[in-house]
Amino acid sequence: MAADHDYDVIIAGAGIAGATLALALKQAGLEPVLIDPVVFDAQVAPTFDGRASAIAFAAYRQWRALGLEPAFAPHVQRIEQILVTDGRSPGASAGTASPFYLRFDAAEIADRCEGEPLGYMLENRRIRAGLAQAVQDAGIQVLAPQRVESADFTPRAAVVGLADLRTLQAQLVVGAEGRGSTIRKAAGIGEVGWDYKQVGVVATVKLERGHGGVAYEYFLPSGPFAILPLTDDRASLVWTESPARAAALKAARPEVLHAHLQRRIGDHLGEAIVQGPVFTYPLSLQLAERFTAPRVALLGDAAHGVHPIAGQGLNLGLKGAAALAEVIVEAARNGEDIGADAVLERYAAWRRFDTVTLSAGMDAFVHLFSNDNPLVRLVRGAGMAAVNRIGPARRFFMQEAGGAVGDLPRLLRGEAL
Repeated sequence: MAADHDYDVIIAGAGIAGATLALALKQAGLEPVLIDPVVFDAQVAPTFDGRASAIAFAAYRQWRALGLEPAFAPHVQRIEQILVTDGRSPGASAGTASPFYLRFDAAEIADRCEGEPLGYMLENRRIRAGLAQAVQDAGIQVLAPQRVESADFTPRAAVVGLADLRTLQAQLVVGAEGRGSTIRKAAGIGEVGWDYKQVGVVATVKLERGHGGVAYEYFLPSGPFAILPLTDDRASLVWTESPARAAALKAARPEVLHAHLQRRIGDHLGEAIVQGPVFTYPLSLQLAERFTAPRVALLGDAAHGVHPIAGQGLNLGLKGAAALAEVIVEAARNGEDIGADAVLERYAAWRRFDTVTLSAGMDAFVHLFSNDNPLVRLVRGAGMAAVNRIGPARRFFMQEAGGAVGDLPRLLRGEAL
């Protein structure tokens, strides 16, 4: 670290992607600092974030390489199968079975991915708790609660102004503080996107019968509905509703909510008892026009916020963390200025195509699967049935969802930097 810099890298945002990046940089010998308006203790509270995330097996390898698996192991649920069906019935298992379905099985790709499952389900608060402990153990400085108020960029440094009037300098600042990123705005990076006029509703339930590690995704007339397996025969329920219906569900009496969810789930998993509060999240697409600017790199939702329909949003952020860490570390080892445009362009070039393509695909999925038009339903159903019959196509989709396709950063291959 240069004498005129306070840190090598300032990371605005100590969320999942930002904390993962900090750990990777610290492990490789660099000095990052995390800045966040919310203290870690609040981020791990059960009422802070009710979501659970499907972590691609390549992204989970990164956490293994960073030494996080012991913290996650008691709370992680392997996804062994994914069943995707298209039906009109309000109960997920009610009525006549649809001929249009997809079944993905981890056993089909076990020989090419070292026995990994299709993914791992982890509650976000468990992820945050594991990361917080690892950050503390690594001796990474965390300024929280603290807010980034401004950022200026000189030919030699990024200068970040904090709410308490302090300033910090580093060769590089990473904006990882979400869709309203102060760093992105200060760097003059615009964004494109739109509101889906949908709200994601999330609840955790205890199931009467075991889920067997199977994730269910049902495309119903009102929108996608997912039953995602968690440990202890629990499940995370995720579905889309209009803002008015989502607000009504969040405010519903427990017995009304229970009856509604039971109709949606059906009877194949027995009774489902809601545990904890219902959470709602507005859904939209937001993409930064660029991922970098002089002395700036964007990460996670500051760079790309996508619809959760295929559970890829957090995985995009984790892929970005692995790529950015590798680019920064290699540049530092080669004696380069880690905030130089030429260095940051390597990160942008590495992640640009995959991010834009996946974001566009998720947007197309939203319009295709949040649609009850009979012709659209027929086309998407026929497409699912066709993929289900073609083994190589099915296996490719499984590896793509697992994050194991393309030019992978070393951390996503499970290798330390």
